[in-house]
Amino acid sequence: MFHHILLPIDGSPTSQLAVSRAATLAQLTQAKISVIYVIDPYPFTGVGADFAVGQANYTSAANAEADLAMSVARKELEAAGLSCDTQVIESSAVAKGILDAAHAVGADLIVMGSHGRRGLEKLVLGSVAQRVVSHADITVMVVRDPSVKD
Repeated sequence: MFHHILLPIDGSPTSQLAVSRAATLAQLTQAKISVIYVIDPYPFTGVGADFAVGQANYTSAANAEADLAMSVARKELEAAGLSCDTQVIESSAVAKGILDAAHAVGADLIVMGSHGRRGLEKLVLGSVAQRVVSHADITVMVVRDPSVKD
């Protein structure tokens, strides 16, 4: 069935649900799991010394957040008797970073959470999951939080 699952996470409760789903699938299919966290290396632009300080602070905070999310995911997967590879990826387009990582590791399934944004929020922020589903050439399982109602 599936041999290699790519599990993009962002530390959110919905991404934790995706970790649980990926763990169950990996147990059933004996698939390998690669966990990634995508960081946008340039989330804002600026000039001068303020930009350099702001960029350094952002990079430090983003990496700390990624490390925490990876640690939580790894612990859950290990508790399920699974091992995983982890990687923090820099990409200015999160969906592209996910798709590139899927290709690089040879994944045949992407399991990811969706925040279920609607209306103006979706229009402004977009949907990473929607972009991944639209452009992936492999199977994508989108995990939604059942407590989020339309």
